[in-house]
Amino acid sequence: MMFPQSRHSASSQQLKFTTSDSCDRIKDEFQFLQAQYHSLKLECDKLASEKSEMQRHYIMYYEMSYGLNIEMHKQAEIVKRLNGICAQVLPYLSQEHQQQVLAAIERAKQVTPPEMNSIIRQLQAHQLSQLQGLALPMTPLPLGLSQPGVTTSSGLFSLSSLLASQAQLAKEEKASRDGADSHREEDGDKSD
Repeated sequence: MMFPQSRHSASSQQLKFTTSDSCDRIKDEFQFLQAQYHSLKLECDKLASEKSEMQRHYIMYYEMSYGLNIEMHKQAEIVKRLNGICAQVLPYLSQEHQQQVLAAIERAKQVTPPEMNSIIRQLQAHQLSQLQGLALPMTPLPLGLSQPGVTTSSGLFSLSSLLASQAQLAKEEKASRDGADSHREEDGDKSD
């Protein structure tokens, strides 16, 4: 009869050991899952903050894009009106001046990317001198992007005024050259 009692006591010790061992394992698994939950929660919080930052950037870029779109439509309307004015004034010019104006208009329609970069560099240098000592990069920005502290509309208006002043300077230079040529011809006629 001793045999069944020893068997019962051995199985109860084994059962107690297994229950205690199972509880320890459950506790370890719970702690592991809790640590995993904590790390996933931190990652989720980080992703949520990144998402809100990306949304903020998206809104900012959307507003910039919308502003640039409006500005481009405004500039296109200005170009259309100026083209109409040129077309109305052109017949009143002499034949020689008509050819010069037509050539200048055709040249204005064919602005190349290196010329745009050159104009943008000049514009940046001009803005740098206006901002008095702020350190701004002198590398050309992609078209449509403005430097910090410079609004897009003022940048585009500055660009259009810079283009207009360059065109005016080119016309004045050409007129002075033509005037000098005509003076030389008159001097040559008088000496004959």
